[in-house]
Amino acid sequence: MKRIAPLPCLFAAIVFIGSCGGNSKPKAPGASGLVARRVVASQSVSSPTASAGLVIINGDNDTVAHAAEINAGISPGLMTMSPDRSVLLAFDSVANGVNIINTSKETSSGSITLPGPTISMVATTPTSGYAAVPSAPFNTGPPPGAVIAMNLASATILATISVPNAQYVVASPTGSPLLAFSNESDSLTVISQPNVNTGNVVTTTVSGFDRPIWAVFSTDGSTAYVLNCGPECGSASATASVQTLDMSTLAVGAHVPVDGATIGWLSGSTLYVAGTPTASVSNSHPNNSCAGQATAAKICGRLDTIDVGTMMVTGSAVITDGYHDRIDMSVNSQLFVGSYNCTNIGDVNNPIGEVRGCLSIFNTTNGAVVIPPDNGDVTGFQSLTTQYVEYVAEGGNLRVYNTQIDSLLITNYIEAGTIVVPGQVIDVKAIDFF
Repeated sequence: MKRIAPLPCLFAAIVFIGSCGGNSKPKAPGASGLVARRVVASQSVSSPTASAGLVIINGDNDTVAHAAEINAGISPGLMTMSPDRSVLLAFDSVANGVNIINTSKETSSGSITLPGPTISMVATTPTSGYAAVPSAPFNTGPPPGAVIAMNLASATILATISVPNAQYVVASPTGSPLLAFSNESDSLTVISQPNVNTGNVVTTTVSGFDRPIWAVFSTDGSTAYVLNCGPECGSASATASVQTLDMSTLAVGAHVPVDGATIGWLSGSTLYVAGTPTASVSNSHPNNSCAGQATAAKICGRLDTIDVGTMMVTGSAVITDGYHDRIDMSVNSQLFVGSYNCTNIGDVNNPIGEVRGCLSIFNTTNGAVVIPPDNGDVTGFQSLTTQYVEYVAEGGNLRVYNTQIDSLLITNYIEAGTIVVPGQVIDVKAIDFF
């Protein structure tokens, strides 16, 4: 990729309402860039030059900060942070272990073995964590599935909360209660925080949904916007939808139909909801068509916008297909949406013709959509508050995007917007505030 020249950069600034980054990493207003800040990438495959582990990246210049990696099990992937970023959890998919990392010391402070694999976990405080384990067994009574409450200070399981086929867990801004979502269910489970001494917990099942799969909370935690996956998750209903859940009364609101709903992001009064619709409008104009995009893909996803004040859909954009389960917004309001099992086109290593993968970038200012020329599943996002960049784990690679022009970052350190990390990068998190 060629370096960004002044004239194209001026054009990009007009189109994307930004400014040129040149050969230095673009900083948002107020960033000093004088102190090294850390980003961690989980890489899950041992190579001749490195073992699987957590790689520390210097956030100021995007170089690998240490030769040695942090040990986080045999195959670390999914990660989550405590709100104060003092503790990082990394899930080892081989051992089903949640590795607890002290971020100030960059060392492991223990590991908790789960009763099965997870694709969803949260750390609500530096000492409390939760993981949804759909296969968690029970000897008697309820069917398999639980949310595992973890004491991160002692590296022990505090409580095994029965939630049959628990798939995802989402925490409110205050950490409690939590919402748990089960596969092939039309209900969700509200979970109170366990008593730290007894492990006692209160659960409430709330029905009236349509394959609920995720939720986005209001800033104060009083309202949960529940995403009903609908037909994309096997429901017989005609469309996906969004419903409100009043967290004080647990009253369920009316269905607001959307094109697809598997992941969402709330910014001010606008809720962004992504998913891949099932073709049900007509054979000639299916609602998952790629109309408006010059692509060889036959199926596309949708990103709908909802005004949460009126609970009305205000717009829709065509994005890549697949199952959308990753979303993040940059400091300058570029919304990054990622999926897996999408339509991959071309070859990023031999870019002749169209190259397309599972990443879409939506400009929330003007509604433009950029589909970057990359291949593979998107498995991790991380934005920064003081720099116009977005870290993206896609296809096992760690990319860095300049969000002023929605293209791979070009600097003196990373020639083609890729930080070279041995093995396969799965997730990425900033472990310092910057």
